[in-house]
Amino acid sequence: MNVGAGRRPGPPSTTRRDADSGTTSPDEPAVALRRAAHLDRLLGDPHDPANPHGFTAFTTAARLGRPAAATQRLLAGAGLTAAFVPAAHGGTLTRADLLMTILRPVFRRDVALGFDAGVTSLFAASAVWGAGTPEQQQVMARLLLGGGRATVVHPGLAPAGGVRREEITARRDADGTGVLLDGSRSLVIDAARADVYVVHARTAATGPRTHSVLVVDPARLPAGRVQRLPRVKTDGMRAALFSGLRFTGCPVPDDALVGGPGDGATLALRMNQVNRSLVAGAMTAGVDPVLRHAVGAATRGRSGPPARRWHRPLAGVFADLLVCDALTTVCLRAAGALPDRADVPTVAATYTVPALLTDALEELSSVLAAHSRPGDALLHAVLGKLVRDLPTAGLGRDGAAACQAVIVNQLGALAKRSWFLEEEPPAALFRPDGRLPPLDHRALAFAGGGDFLAAALSGTTGRLARPRRAGGRSALLARMADLFLAEFLGLRDQCALLPDRSALSGPAAHALADRYGLLAAASAVLAVREGQEGHDAFLADPAWAVLALSRLGHRLGLPLPEVPKDCVTDVLDELLLRQRTGRGLDLGGIELER
Repeated sequence: MNVGAGRRPGPPSTTRRDADSGTTSPDEPAVALRRAAHLDRLLGDPHDPANPHGFTAFTTAARLGRPAAATQRLLAGAGLTAAFVPAAHGGTLTRADLLMTILRPVFRRDVALGFDAGVTSLFAASAVWGAGTPEQQQVMARLLLGGGRATVVHPGLAPAGGVRREEITARRDADGTGVLLDGSRSLVIDAARADVYVVHARTAATGPRTHSVLVVDPARLPAGRVQRLPRVKTDGMRAALFSGLRFTGCPVPDDALVGGPGDGATLALRMNQVNRSLVAGAMTAGVDPVLRHAVGAATRGRSGPPARRWHRPLAGVFADLLVCDALTTVCLRAAGALPDRADVPTVAATYTVPALLTDALEELSSVLAAHSRPGDALLHAVLGKLVRDLPTAGLGRDGAAACQAVIVNQLGALAKRSWFLEEEPPAALFRPDGRLPPLDHRALAFAGGGDFLAAALSGTTGRLARPRRAGGRSALLARMADLFLAEFLGLRDQCALLPDRSALSGPAAHALADRYGLLAAASAVLAVREGQEGHDAFLADPAWAVLALSRLGHRLGLPLPEVPKDCVTDVLDELLLRQRTGRGLDLGGIELER
């Protein structure tokens, strides 16, 4: 069905840039850190039982299946949704990695709160920023800047990753002047409160262009044609977030179409690489308080560090959080700076980071179980809720498998024409003060044929040759880098035997995708550590990278050298320092409310 003949999207949008370099203003990272710290102060001490924006309030809301209404109002008053609107349209969104920084104080308190606070609006609006007309973009910007909400009605995967048979279809009306929507979806985040729906509707029976995207304003629809369905209980997150929509012969004007007819799948792939990676990176903040609780439990009654048996688990989980931050940060930066070379690493981050966080929670559970006491009921409620929420907020098992299939489909072409053949990405991508272009949703590519992290691994490994001769932990890092590079070259040789668009599936496909995701994470660690030279002394030192790589290498089955005790001790000392001073357990390390 042709649902928008003769209609063209608007011209590419622009974002505020530095006049000389085409990059965002050099003070914007510092501004983002200040905004994050301000949000953290507004939300207050999460451990205070009287705080309406603390752990007690959120676990109670989850138990009762209610939204966190007081916190929603607080964040709306703070103008959080302006961060979802590009600067060109009157908002504050410039770089995706800086948006992740701003969202972390919200996710630190409750993963579900991130969606309560409007992250779903970001998902919905991104399609409009990426392919909408100027009029659609103006309307969406006005809605979000005014505190309104939008939601996205996905075509096939439920938020937790479960495949649903429900579907919404679009067909031409009788006189050919508009579109009629029919069908339902029972699991739609924020459907009950959204002012606008961005609907992925089936417009063709078969082929690669079966879905189109439409912006639906319920206020413009005839009465009785769209029905909000009751809330649905889910395995994770608050039941208050989920309800459904049913369309019955619902007329929608032609100007509702976003992009071209049949653009739905491509548009979703282009936008979701950023959206899902951003959420994965923000979710790392949810593990921050659990690690802090574990450190507190292991040092309870002690004047010094925890018992030696807990050094590696605690330092190791801290290193894992830095891995997750490094991977998502550089991928989100690359989405703006290298939009045609970022999609494969960025999609890999969307399933690799949740897997690392899940393993980290399991490891911390053993520490907490060994130090449990009667007053830890709130801690166990927070941990249990986070364990339930992570799959729902992320991709879920089936969603991760879908992303892995996207990766595997491109590995053959990457191995033959990209890996270790393309030029190294700019150093600014990995430096905390790097001046980078803003995110332009229209420029985001899917299957662009490049992989900036593979190129970065080759460059950083080569530059470690001199420290290798000097000895010490720098030499150890260099040897580890060599092993990861050799593993990546082995993956290249294996994938070069695949066709350019591989249909490989099953365990073999999952193994290739998992292997690639871990190698991408290792590449990010090495490049970020190098980029910290001359900045943060701890992050520039090889200790955390050595520990992080050892854990990634264990997952890959690599025969890596043993991590020296002093590396573990240095990472643990930094963790204990941040615990005492209240700094965040990520690369930025902002000062947090206790």
